[in-house]
Amino acid sequence: MPSLFDPITLGAITAPNRILMAPLTRGRATRAHVPTPLMAEYYAQRASAGLIISEATGISQEGLGWPNAPGIWSDEQVEAWKPVTAAVHEGGGRIVSQLWHMGRIVHPNFIGGAQPVSASATTAPGEAHTNDGKQPYEEARPLRADEMPRLLDDYARAARNAMAAGFDGIQLHAANGYLIDQFLRDGANHRDDAYGGSIENRIRLLAEVAERLVQTIGADKVGVRLSPNGDSQGVNDSDPHALFAAAAAALDRIGVAWLELREPGPDGTFGKSDTSPVHPFIRKAFSRPLVLNSDYRRETAQAALDAGEADAIAFGRTFLANPDLPHRLAEGLPLTPDDMATWYVPGPHGYTDYPFADEAAA
Repeated sequence: MPSLFDPITLGAITAPNRILMAPLTRGRATRAHVPTPLMAEYYAQRASAGLIISEATGISQEGLGWPNAPGIWSDEQVEAWKPVTAAVHEGGGRIVSQLWHMGRIVHPNFIGGAQPVSASATTAPGEAHTNDGKQPYEEARPLRADEMPRLLDDYARAARNAMAAGFDGIQLHAANGYLIDQFLRDGANHRDDAYGGSIENRIRLLAEVAERLVQTIGADKVGVRLSPNGDSQGVNDSDPHALFAAAAAALDRIGVAWLELREPGPDGTFGKSDTSPVHPFIRKAFSRPLVLNSDYRRETAQAALDAGEADAIAFGRTFLANPDLPHRLAEGLPLTPDDMATWYVPGPHGYTDYPFADEAAA
């Protein structure tokens, strides 16, 4: 069985190790959702990852509802991403753009007071982070069937922009209670048209978007993220094993290059799940590389590879606080804990000032 430190091919990307950097929202773009020079430093510091999956990046103004999160729908954003990808490549790394539409999680504050969109007329629980502080989520309106072509165009434009910005590919964000996940799971999808009801119908939007992305930039540059069990921002499903096995089979037929899963990890510390793991069912349905993510340590990550459960592991918070994580894992060096209070605050503190191992030792 391979080790974490062996290379792996993810479509068009040859990764030198199987320690991927998971997408991590950090809120260091401008208020207008334009990447900043500080982001280039941050990602370049982490270029030793087998592959960096960028923070979630909005495909359109309609789909982005997080303060100071980056987008990739405008020429200005594309130009601002170019120094980021160049810095990663100069450091010997590889980076893909995670394409994001938040659906009902977008507060009207971000879209000029317009109503957010979703699979159905539902409201997310809790409060949204907005530019004016926390505010209760508001009810979304169902996307109409005649709006789907426009949505597919938004994804295609974002994928073309990602390639123009120098990314090595993209990851479709279809997880964590955002728009595509709102269509996938019956807890949020109450439609009675071709996009609702049966599992076949509920995976339709995922399949259509994936197909469009494959047509736009090539299957070897497209990955997908799913979150196959547990409540996520109020989105859940009554039969996740059947749903996500079907979704994985559809993605396999479409030919996407790799699949990443955000699922309760070996310690069961993510989300609230009352079902058994879904990834074994997905493993049987998807023939290309499978990446697992959530609360893995070196020992549990290697065990997942040894057992054939995954081909690589994506690390999140540990990469946040340890820019040289592959080196630390290879040498068995201590890991720096992350500071939650600095996850989303402006500036370099808790972002680019985490030490490398040699600095920590000194």
